[in-house]
Amino acid sequence: MKVLILGSGVVGVTSAYYLARAGHEVVVIDRQPAPGMETSFANAGQVSPGYSAPWAAPGIPVKAMKWLMMKYSPLVLRPMLEPRLYGWLVRMLANCTEEAYRRNKGRMVRVAEYSRDMLAELRVETGIEYDQRTAGTLQLFRTQKQLDHVSDDTHVLDTYNVPYSVLDPAGCIQAEPALARVQSRFVGGLRLPGDETGDAFLFTQRLAAIAEGLGVQFRQGVDIHNLEVEAGRVLHVETSSGKLTADAYVVAMGSFSAKLLRPFGIHLPIYPVKGYSITVPITDPDAAPVSTVMDETFKVAITRLGDRIRVGGTAELSGYNNALRAPRRATLDNSLSSLFPDGGDLSQASFWSGLRPMTPDGTPVVGPTRIGNLWTNTGHGTLGWTMGCGTGKLLADLLSGQTPDIDARDFALSRYVAAIGGVGASTVPAAAVS
Repeated sequence: MKVLILGSGVVGVTSAYYLARAGHEVVVIDRQPAPGMETSFANAGQVSPGYSAPWAAPGIPVKAMKWLMMKYSPLVLRPMLEPRLYGWLVRMLANCTEEAYRRNKGRMVRVAEYSRDMLAELRVETGIEYDQRTAGTLQLFRTQKQLDHVSDDTHVLDTYNVPYSVLDPAGCIQAEPALARVQSRFVGGLRLPGDETGDAFLFTQRLAAIAEGLGVQFRQGVDIHNLEVEAGRVLHVETSSGKLTADAYVVAMGSFSAKLLRPFGIHLPIYPVKGYSITVPITDPDAAPVSTVMDETFKVAITRLGDRIRVGGTAELSGYNNALRAPRRATLDNSLSSLFPDGGDLSQASFWSGLRPMTPDGTPVVGPTRIGNLWTNTGHGTLGWTMGCGTGKLLADLLSGQTPDIDARDFALSRYVAAIGGVGASTVPAAAVS
């Protein structure tokens, strides 16, 4: 079967790899000049199944109001007359219940754990290198209240047999020795030894090269304009390089997936939540993190990637706006300087932002749509790197008619009861998709 994948981020490339391995003819198209150039480019670097949790959680509405008032706020909401934002927020708030949180977190941990296993298997099969480390994640609590609520997450970890340790300050320092320099700034932590780190951009580019060796064609610099759909099937994709045809089509365009499919009545509940990162050269390896430290107060991840420190965080709701804003960098600078003050040279940091494709329940949308030959692998939010190999393999199995290794039924768009209605012969532009 010939499969056309729309999008060459980490999710599109892992999908291409597993589809090619399953024997399909695969073509990947993307507007960027190379794979991994958008949201995969400079993310926080975590492969963190143990930390996989929906943003929608009990108490979040109250916490969000407090966050908005913080000097170094992890949340920014820019007032806009955009109905889709407020509709997305309403859906997210509806998931802020105990029942919904347990269901959503359980689903996310399931696919994230599977993805970590697929990544480990892929490393053995291919020998791929991407500044990876397998030294776990430390979620660091600055307040006793945070530490007292650690059971909110550990009961789900227990359900899925995810290993963890609740640590006192001494235990945190044993895991991350550089924290001994700032031990008055935290009260404890949650360590997840099964988590990993790595450069998602480097991984995506190198896996793309491996996929090419399996016959995958990458057509970069191709703008995706619209789909032509007739009798419930995609006939072709209109692009800047003309009409491209295939037997099956996979939408893996992150935040832009919703824009492409909306004209056909496929309402992906995805909103672009902008995140920021800085990448800092290490000046003292002994004063830098060993792996990843999650600064729970500011929702910032501090990760060691080779001779660099990647600091990522902030959730900014401002539409498809990718402008760099100095106050957001201040939040990242503060987290790094307060926990690893001697680890890197902030004056040499590079500053970046990307649009995370967030769903209201935190779970990606993977599987078929009501257009017969159209599939999605999108909506991973902050966890595209964590879930990429797992959802790529799931997508390949589902499209190939194979039974996936894990239950994938609740990853489909059908969980949102999205109605497509009747789809007749049409060519509908997707404004601003490209």
